[in-house]
Amino acid sequence: MAEYQNIFTQVQVEGPPDMGLDNANNLAASRTGAGGYWKLLGWFGNAQIGPVFLGHWGLISVISFSLWFFLVGISFWIQVDFSPALFFRDLFYLSLEPPGPEYGLGFAPLMEGGLWLIASFFLLISVITWWIRTYVRAEELGMGKQVCWAFASAIWLFLTLGLFQPMLMGTWSEAVPYGIFPHLDWTNNFSIKYGNLYYNPFHALSIAFLYGAALLFAMHGATILAVSRFGGDRELEQIVDRGTAAERAALFWRWTMGFNATMEGIHRWAWWMAVMVTLTGGIGIVLSGPVVDNWYVWAQEHNFAPAD
Repeated sequence: MAEYQNIFTQVQVEGPPDMGLDNANNLAASRTGAGGYWKLLGWFGNAQIGPVFLGHWGLISVISFSLWFFLVGISFWIQVDFSPALFFRDLFYLSLEPPGPEYGLGFAPLMEGGLWLIASFFLLISVITWWIRTYVRAEELGMGKQVCWAFASAIWLFLTLGLFQPMLMGTWSEAVPYGIFPHLDWTNNFSIKYGNLYYNPFHALSIAFLYGAALLFAMHGATILAVSRFGGDRELEQIVDRGTAAERAALFWRWTMGFNATMEGIHRWAWWMAVMVTLTGGIGIVLSGPVVDNWYVWAQEHNFAPAD
């Protein structure tokens, strides 16, 4: 009964936690916790939490991320002189800034960007080791690597913002600061500095894929929810054992969209749509400065924007 749980169910059925498969690598013995249930989660999907497999790579990632979080946090506390009232009042405005342009790609004093460099190092280690963890987990479970490569596309954008583009420009000052509003200010200033990113064709592609992915995922999610009463949420079973839900969903798409959508095909379309958001966005960032210093002028020269 638990596999039929969804947002429409009146009663949540609880039994022994599902430990998942085991194999020659003895995955079950390496998991943390025994698993449990949280009723609130059950309103939206599966209520089970855990057990969690962390592993060596996951442990390195968690420790590195914690060090990054601590360094950014302690810099915020120093800026408000360890005042809780000022910290919570100014939290959205506090920032850990990269070194100024006078330091180039060299190391700066701690409070002039050095702390940002150290924190960024730990964040980089955290992200890379978490990617390795996703790859190793997929390998151990006999899965495909689609999740790993989708995550790699997001990491590509992350690296272009904080590593590749600054290195190509020869200064860490190009990188993104850590902070909520300062991050948003950086985005606005970056666009202004390089002649309005709206005239960057890769930025345009990224936005198009973003809207397309959001629409496609919403349409797919809505379709599966619409046929969940027929077992449509058991998608893998529907692929190999065509039934009422799969047939109705495919027929609905044929009638409303004009083309076929299979249980596998829709996921491939959504995967590519989502991956291309960060892939094209990263290309647009890494070209800003090293290749094109003013996107508006570039757009005028290539008939992408009206001439003055």
